[in-house]
Amino acid sequence: MSTDSSTFDPLATAPGTDDAFAAVMQEMASATEAAAPAPAPAAPSLGLGRLMRRIPVTLTLELGSAKVSLEDVAHLRPDSVVELDVLAGEPLTMKINGVAIGKAEVVVSGENYGLKVIEVSDLDLDSFTS
Repeated sequence: MSTDSSTFDPLATAPGTDDAFAAVMQEMASATEAAAPAPAPAAPSLGLGRLMRRIPVTLTLELGSAKVSLEDVAHLRPDSVVELDVLAGEPLTMKINGVAIGKAEVVVSGENYGLKVIEVSDLDLDSFTS
């Protein structure tokens, strides 16, 4: 795990709250409006209208999974260890509303956990507007 407090400073005050989400969305909208149009943008253009950008979604980082029997679950106690199907240090799956969109790693931002994006898939967000 790496630490990178500069990555998530805008969310460090209140992660997961509506105010933090609104602040991030406002910052993204301001950055989009202030940026001069470029022929080849560094990030893929989402082409989403202003209203679409405000729709809240749930971003999750999937740590891993394990197939266990109900008998194993019945025997779980405090201090039980269940081995997951992901190697330590391996990039984790980043999901939006349950759909995989890329890979990320866990970082520490102040007193909170965050995620550092490693790769983002070529997800066509415009297809959701049709």
